[in-house]
Amino acid sequence: MTEMFDDRKAQASAWFRRLRDEIVAAFEALEEAPPPAPVAELPPGRFNVTETRRQSEDGSDAGGGLMSVMRGGRIFEKVGVNVSTVYGTLNPRAQAAMAARKGLEGMKDDPRFWASGLSLVAHMRNPHTPAVHLNTRMFWTPQDWWFGGGTDLNPCLPHDEDTADFHAVLKAHCDRHDLSHYPRFKAWADEYFYVPHRGRVRGVGGIFFDDLNSGDWPADFAFTQDVGRAFLPAFLPLVERRAGTPWTERDREAQLAHRGLYAEYNLLYDRGTRFGLETGHDPEAVLMSMPPLASWP
Repeated sequence: MTEMFDDRKAQASAWFRRLRDEIVAAFEALEEAPPPAPVAELPPGRFNVTETRRQSEDGSDAGGGLMSVMRGGRIFEKVGVNVSTVYGTLNPRAQAAMAARKGLEGMKDDPRFWASGLSLVAHMRNPHTPAVHLNTRMFWTPQDWWFGGGTDLNPCLPHDEDTADFHAVLKAHCDRHDLSHYPRFKAWADEYFYVPHRGRVRGVGGIFFDDLNSGDWPADFAFTQDVGRAFLPAFLPLVERRAGTPWTERDREAQLAHRGLYAEYNLLYDRGTRFGLETGHDPEAVLMSMPPLASWP
């Protein structure tokens, strides 16, 4: 069993890295294309890539990854595409949170974990171009394994056409696996990305899933891969459609205010943010999702 899951961990980790490479290349190609009129004077943005390392409490190596961040581009005001594979033992606080959420027995006796995944957040230059989030991951403990992730669209100036097209691509990829996936995971996203203290969701939704373990690892991994594959065909056409739209100062104000909502959610409620900080991962990588500028009333 251990050897089998060592191979499966390697497969998952390699896939998340390939997905990262594909997305980074596509985003840099967008920056290199003829610039839209509103930002014609700006040079194309490029990703700055740095290695991240995680150390366990005793100072031993506990994995790491790549943090790829672009700032000040023509299309992307700030975008981060991080990939990591980390491992070690969960501290007591993380153990308690995991045990409470999943009801895992034996975690105190064997608190080892392994996790690998990709995390992406893009804050766009043009207020008419929606911000977007993507995450895909695999988690393993001696007691269980599961996949999770999803993607959601976060426009400050919503366009119904964009929302419909984004969701249509997600539905098509979900339907390849199970016709119940899209309606179930869409509803889960609406619930998960809700901001309680504001009484609203943070965007126009998408899909979200967690604790995916049907007992069929290849099938669950195949679905998780398709969530990743759906991202570029769902998002790139919206960028190409909106990147050249003229905007006003009022549009920019709406964008900064919406980013404030996004920051509130990520800092207060997002599971990935909490887990990354609680388990000692590089805080710069964990907090790369924060917008470059935001405003509050």
